[in-house]
Amino acid sequence: MTQREYPVTKSDEQWRAELSPSEYAVLRQAGTERPFVGEYTDTTTEGVYSCRACGAELFTHTEKFPSHCGWPSFYAPSDADNVELHEDRSLGMTRIE
Repeated sequence: MTQREYPVTKSDEQWRAELSPSEYAVLRQAGTERPFVGEYTDTTTEGVYSCRACGAELFTHTEKFPSHCGWPSFYAPSDADNVELHEDRSLGMTRIE
């Protein structure tokens, strides 16, 4: 497997200074926020969802659907090059994050 190149390269210290502790945990340490607490969980606002760290467009409101799982859910990225999909089997089920 080759190492993916990212358009934004920063030191760990720079990321910690720019992101809140919860953003850092999710974006840099593969953490997960608690379900049903995020500001985008139930919103139906029209617009674009962008990466908090680099600003890349990830999804639009047209790909969002009510999954009732506690986190925003999308059926397709607006640009596949801007999203990495990872299989997660950590909770006794298979999920794609």
